[in-house]
Amino acid sequence: MESLLTLAFDNLSSPTTTKIRKGLRQIEGLLAQICLSPTPQNAPAGHARRASVLPTPTPSSTQLTQHKPLSALPTDPAFAEFFRLQESFEWNVATRLTTTLTTLLSHPPTPALDSTLHSTLSLLQGTLLLHPPSRTLFAREPPMTALLDLLDPVASPDVQGAALLALVSALLGTPRAARTFEAADGLRTVAALFRRPGTERAVKVRVVEFLYFYLMEETPATEGAAVGAGGIGSAEGDGKKGEGSGKGSGKSEEGKSVHTRSTAEKQRLLARYMSNVEDLVQDLRESAFGGVEVGIADDEPR
Repeated sequence: MESLLTLAFDNLSSPTTTKIRKGLRQIEGLLAQICLSPTPQNAPAGHARRASVLPTPTPSSTQLTQHKPLSALPTDPAFAEFFRLQESFEWNVATRLTTTLTTLLSHPPTPALDSTLHSTLSLLQGTLLLHPPSRTLFAREPPMTALLDLLDPVASPDVQGAALLALVSALLGTPRAARTFEAADGLRTVAALFRRPGTERAVKVRVVEFLYFYLMEETPATEGAAVGAGGIGSAEGDGKKGEGSGKGSGKSEEGKSVHTRSTAEKQRLLARYMSNVEDLVQDLRESAFGGVEVGIADDEPR
């Protein structure tokens, strides 16, 4: 697995999008090996997908695969090895993908670039779900800013939507990253994207979904340890620049305070940039993400 990651990382570090796309395909293939398993030969074709091409003997590029049960991952040797490697800065995929985003943002916009950005964000989302400790990377301002930059009006709707999904994965269960999101004017950025008349409806729906997620109550918890020497998620950007200290705090494995916020506190912060936030909170309390009517055609959620 180390040799495959080395090859992929070498391609991702290239300034050319052709090699970057090759590196992304190699990462995708590795994740496919971890998350997918061979399909029984008598399984219906409708429940299968093809694995990405990998420069390794198994699985073959033509072998049909299906999703492994989530319960099987903790005991899966490939997943265990991947998780072990992610604890090291040298092999951490989320770090490399975030650096790739920064590289791609320096390129002039083209449809091919949009496709590459979308692939990078999708892989980042999957990596953060497979290895939760990597989310501490976004407790630092530069990685968080790289995600927020992709919510710019000039970005394509597909990239904006993928960035919002990756942002959810980055903040999930990680209060320290949420405080960095707030300190980096993340709420202003997301609200501006929603209010902008030219924002596509599908993106506005993603924004509303993100806001429901953001407004959820945070529970003081022990976050994962930083990765590698110096950590991928150091004390920088731990939210001390944000307003207030939140309703409580837990302790990370480094022993540093992790501030959390209540829904009421988040509502007050969001209300600076959007009206009718109380309606969002009420909908969240009644039935989160379920059957909520949202005034997408208007400037604000109703």
